[in-house]
Amino acid sequence: MGQLGFYDLDKRLKAISAKGDPLEALKALISFESFRADIEAVVRLAPEARKSKAGRKPFDAVMMFKVLVLQTLYNLADEQVEYQIRDRLSFMRFLGLGLEDVVPDATTVWLFREALTKANLIKALFERFDGHLNAKGYIARGGQIVDATIVSAPRQHNTRAENEAIKAGRTPEGLEDKPAKNAQKDKDARWTKKNGKSYYGYKNHIGIDRKHKLIRRYAETDASVHDSQKLDEVLDKANTSNEVWADSAYRSVETEARLKAKGYRSRIHRRGARNHPLSDRQQAANTTRSRVRARVEHIFGDQHNAMGGKFVRTIGMARARAKIGLMNLVYNMRRLVQLERMAASA
Repeated sequence: MGQLGFYDLDKRLKAISAKGDPLEALKALISFESFRADIEAVVRLAPEARKSKAGRKPFDAVMMFKVLVLQTLYNLADEQVEYQIRDRLSFMRFLGLGLEDVVPDATTVWLFREALTKANLIKALFERFDGHLNAKGYIARGGQIVDATIVSAPRQHNTRAENEAIKAGRTPEGLEDKPAKNAQKDKDARWTKKNGKSYYGYKNHIGIDRKHKLIRRYAETDASVHDSQKLDEVLDKANTSNEVWADSAYRSVETEARLKAKGYRSRIHRRGARNHPLSDRQQAANTTRSRVRARVEHIFGDQHNAMGGKFVRTIGMARARAKIGLMNLVYNMRRLVQLERMAASA
């Protein structure tokens, strides 16, 4: 076996490009540098706050953010993303790393994500990227579709007394002097039922534009919050059309009146009641609306299948919020690549 040289590596990378490396398109189309100021304000210590100039220099903030993008895109744990960066040339190229460069380890990735989580920065980065989408001409058009999906969390094996204390906002008895065990208790996730099945965790509420199928607004809650309670928060006033699509869970007299008062035109599914089934005309109208509303299901399907969006392996709302926010942001990044590819081939 011959020794690998520079030109051999370059040849290998060109072969990867020829096969259609999706990360190459992502790197070319996304202005990751636009996130630098926001991220560095959170993760960089001021010069006077540093204890010493000795030791290894910190990893570049934008490069570390791109690690989180990879982790979200491929649903990788911290240890796995470290391994894959070391192993895959496409990951190294996306991050701007050479074979000789130091790779951030799993602990470094965890600490970086924790810094962004504690600063609640992910939504700000999402909004910054939404501004980038608008600047490229992908403004919200054609009305909007709203929906929510459950993001399950690890089930807690609590006693009834512990559950009552958590719901009341108290620390369960006996855990005050056990900080490690207390830290493993998820005090924010809640139970809900859907189609007769129980779920424990959180919800990702989103509003997308009909034209481009991009997420424009989102909200994160525990799973017990009804979808309709976050309707106002996920509606995008900037959409060029006033039409709003949603499933029947959002429909109520109050919702219809509120939408009308704000100038929106409701396309929310109608639902039958006991002894008052939907008429044939109403069922036909629901079928027509479903053809539009299905676009939001494509997004949840993509997040569930590719990004592990059905489950969050973290504890607490803050980390769940970061996971959900990153999924929504990374989805929009990948969707932009798809939209640009379609535009180029048209």
